[in-house]
Amino acid sequence: MSKINIVMVEPEIPQNTGNVARTCAATGARLHLVGPMGFEIDDRKLKRAGLDYWHYLDITYYNNLNEFFQKNNGKYYYFTTKGRQTHSEIKYPDNIYLLFGKETKGLPEELLIKNPDSCVRIPMANDIRSLNLSNSVAIAVYEVLRQWNYPQLQNFGQLHNCKWEDIE
Repeated sequence: MSKINIVMVEPEIPQNTGNVARTCAATGARLHLVGPMGFEIDDRKLKRAGLDYWHYLDITYYNNLNEFFQKNNGKYYYFTTKGRQTHSEIKYPDNIYLLFGKETKGLPEELLIKNPDSCVRIPMANDIRSLNLSNSVAIAVYEVLRQWNYPQLQNFGQLHNCKWEDIE
């Protein structure tokens, strides 16, 4: 089974991390949180943003980026406003890692310099500094899932009081 790994490097805002956790729960993506973080993991705001989905998460914590790389192997994509290719130009292989940096600074530039062909950006207007981190993660995850034809995800909705077939 194909697997998406979302890697948040030094997240600073608990609500963003909670929203990303909810996206991971809804899509089956695995969440990796790399410290140091700007909040405690038991932060009330974090839990509130993730609502009651925490028990659906596959989540791993790391003290720093070196520990993360020592414990994980795979194809890495670095989401950055500095990337030269767009997120939708990439053909994503199975078992990938999508890395996102902290809200105020993004990913470390030395990491981007070492991996120029794996740096991708989400297009936006010139005058805008960046998208919200949790929105960027959702855009990235759903682009990968779209390419993979949404494996293991429910792709239909159901009305409460009748069936779609009855409406015509």
